[in-house]
Amino acid sequence: MLIPLAEVPRWYAERKPRGTVAVRHGDDHLTWDELERGANRRARAFAALGVNAGDFVAIGLPNGNAFYETSFAIWKLGATPTSLSHRLPRGEAAAILDILKPALVVGGEPDWNAPRSVPRDFVPEGVSDEPLDRPVARYWKAMTSGGSTGRPKVIVDHQPAVTDTAAAPPLQMEPGAALLNPGPLYHNAPFIVSHFALFAGGSVTGMAKFDAETALRLIDAHRLEWVNFVPTMMHRIWALPQEVRERYDVSSLKTVFHMAAPMPAWLKEKWIEWLGPEKIWELYGGTERQGRTVISGTEWLAHRGSVGKVDATCGLRIIGEDGEDVPPGETGEVYFLPADGVGSTYHYLGAAPKRRSDGWESIGDIGRLDADGYLYLGDRLTDMILRGGANVYPAEVEAAVMAHPDVRSTLVVGLPDPELGNRIHAIIEINDEADPQQVIDGMAAVLSDLLSRNKHPESYEITPVSLRDDAGKTRRTLVRDERVAWLQEGRQFRLSVSTPKRG
Repeated sequence: MLIPLAEVPRWYAERKPRGTVAVRHGDDHLTWDELERGANRRARAFAALGVNAGDFVAIGLPNGNAFYETSFAIWKLGATPTSLSHRLPRGEAAAILDILKPALVVGGEPDWNAPRSVPRDFVPEGVSDEPLDRPVARYWKAMTSGGSTGRPKVIVDHQPAVTDTAAAPPLQMEPGAALLNPGPLYHNAPFIVSHFALFAGGSVTGMAKFDAETALRLIDAHRLEWVNFVPTMMHRIWALPQEVRERYDVSSLKTVFHMAAPMPAWLKEKWIEWLGPEKIWELYGGTERQGRTVISGTEWLAHRGSVGKVDATCGLRIIGEDGEDVPPGETGEVYFLPADGVGSTYHYLGAAPKRRSDGWESIGDIGRLDADGYLYLGDRLTDMILRGGANVYPAEVEAAVMAHPDVRSTLVVGLPDPELGNRIHAIIEINDEADPQQVIDGMAAVLSDLLSRNKHPESYEITPVSLRDDAGKTRRTLVRDERVAWLQEGRQFRLSVSTPKRG
């Protein structure tokens, strides 16, 4: 049966045993009835602040029960939620809010200076918790992303805010599944899969912050069945001492998905050996939903290194430099086209899509197809750095580093990291009179108001040569490859200074 997302909490509150938990974080939980009533109260409070059907509402909340009350409250008003990191620096938040123009910001930092907002600890008072009657939101979500230039954009999903309670949930998720959400809800995948579990009458056990042993403890304690990790999380779990991993019973897990970043083959093999190939799944695709591939662990063992095959939702082509399709086994750029046609799945705010004249779109990767239609990815075409499953754009980091008064020029690249996939490395040219150590020591203070902490460089290299030509151009790939070769040779970078590693 097709119902609005706004009606999901009430639908299950009326059909499940009283007291059934829908969402929990730590010792706090919400039953389906509590989620329904809390969302109704928030919806009425947001409406009083001017939120109407068709508006965008920005959520700047940490992972927690209040986040889900807020997302359902927004749908109850016929509005569209946009999830932002609650720790965004003022500059990043201002750029996104300028594009989004939300009717309300829920949470966020006080210095965001949003025209209309409520604080993180907002509790609606003096309002009814009875159901509302509002239109269905035309778009169910609008997530943010940086562009190749580092400028933000908003990806508006064209799926309306409805769900089919009789249909099988996606991604090997069973109706009523108990899901672990270890990722931040301002990322697209955690937002989607945790809400999918609720749409299907399941439960969400969330983590305020990922911790490897805590994830295993929660799976054991609540007999959790479905989880989506990024490879960095899987690396940290596998890095636990064997006696710690074996301390917890994870036999309840039926499906472990991973996505958002390349998975080292050796790590995937370990997880397949640990849990069984039928439980390990991988998805490759973009927030825009132009296309995707999916592969099971069983298939992967027969097509080692592949990210899977396309399904009925899209078409896939590998196109060479001449603009023509390449034969199986040859490398080219990966292009998708949704089954419902060009532009059917999304539109941008703040950017224009990069499409071929025939409507096919690239996410920015190169790859090849084998004779059976399985996709294998190569390097990314863009300069984007994938760090721990999150996208970091060099241009954005470079702009912030350049704010240091003693930095003349900078170039940011991603260098291999066994846990995070890539670490952020900044090569900087400084003023002649500047002291290299003082520049590095003062960088954190400069960056703190400009960049999220996960985007700060993890290592710096002082260079005496010019990084760019007179036109401001640079050969970033060549510079990165040179550094990678130096690492393999054990060579020390000239005047290299590293900052402490973080998660």
